Parts: sequence; C-alpha cells; structure tokens
Amino acid sequence: MRLRLKPRDTKFFDLFSDAGANILAATGVLCEFVTAPTDHRDELARRMHEAEHAGDDTTHAIMEQLDRSFVTPFDREDIYRLAVRLDDVIDYMDAAVDLTALYNPEALPDNIRLQVDVLERCAKLTADAMPRLATLRNLRDFWVQVNELENEADQIYRRLLQFLFDGSHDPLTVMKLKEIVDQLESAADAFEHVADVVHSIAVKES
Repeated sequence: MRLRLKPRDTKFFDLFSDAGANILAATGVLCEFVTAPTDHRDELARRMHEAEHAGDDTTHAIMEQLDRSFVTPFDREDIYRLAVRLDDVIDYMDAAVDLTALYNPEALPDNIRLQVDVLERCAKLTADAMPRLATLRNLRDFWVQVNELENEADQIYRRLLQFLFDGSHDPLTVMKLKEIVDQLESAADAFEHVADVVHSIAVKES
C-alpha cells in the first residue's frame, strides 16, 4: 500500500456526493419526462435544466477546490476526470430532454422507457457509491454492476434502432427520434466512464 499524506478536509467527498445525489434527482425527472403528456414536457424540461445547472455548479466547485488544494485525497487528474464524467451524465440526459421538448413528438418509442430505467439504476448505484470514495471500500460492486447495466443499455439501444429503421416511419421522424435515443445511449456510456474512473482510483490507492 502506498503511503500518502491524506488531507483532513472532506470537501471533495462532499462535492462528489452532491454530484451523485443531483444525478439521481435528474434521472427522476427524466423518468417523469418520458412518460408525461406532451403538455407537461416544458415544465419537466425546465426542471431538468435546473438540475443540469446545479451539476455545472458542483463541477465548478470541484475545480475551484482542486486549484486551492495543495494536498488532495487522490490524484488530481483523477479528481478532474471524475468531476467531468459526472457532469457528462447530466449533460446527455439534459440534451435528450431538450431535443424531445424541441421536436415534441406525439409519442416516444416504448423502449425509451427501458433505456431510462437502466439510467435510473445506474444513477442509484452512482449516488450510493460517491460517499464511499472517502474510504474506497465496498466499491467493486459499483463498477461491476454499472458495466453490466451499460451492456443492457447497448442491447436496448440496438432494439430501438431496429424499431426506428423498420421502414414504418417517415425519415424525418426517424432522424429526430434517433437523436434523442443517441443522447440517452451516451448517458449510459457516461455512467460507465464514471465507474471506470472510480475503478482506476481504487486500483491506484490500493
């Protein structure tokens, strides 16, 4: 085990915990959004934008703390990478919501709900894992389960593409819906990237 000077300040851990909690809250809005009537979409999109702005604020706070800290709990590069990856998750979800609000399709494909269900499970795992960065204990299940869920998301995404390109939809509708499902697929990938960074930190610090 490497011997390193550990800071007493818990600010980084608090901020990462805040980021995880905000992602979970944003995913809850996303779950509401994909099942909501079209006339409720604008209000839910506003709530998602607020969560995205809150995520940006937390990311900026992490970066400012990084600039001020002489000693960090783990490698500065890993703190930066984790902050950016967490921010990516909400950015992709916000983009999916924004595109849906702009294009305003009458209905979304049923499998989009399955995509969002996977994202919600990833969000719960992430929110639970962030406070454990303080000890780096009991984190293996986090990255293993998130990687498994990302594989599930890939399968759902492929089924969505099959549905969109089965010849029963006009090309403009296909283009719009594919942009939305692509953003949700990117959100699943972003959760996996968060898990990969946590795995890397745990390996380095073991």
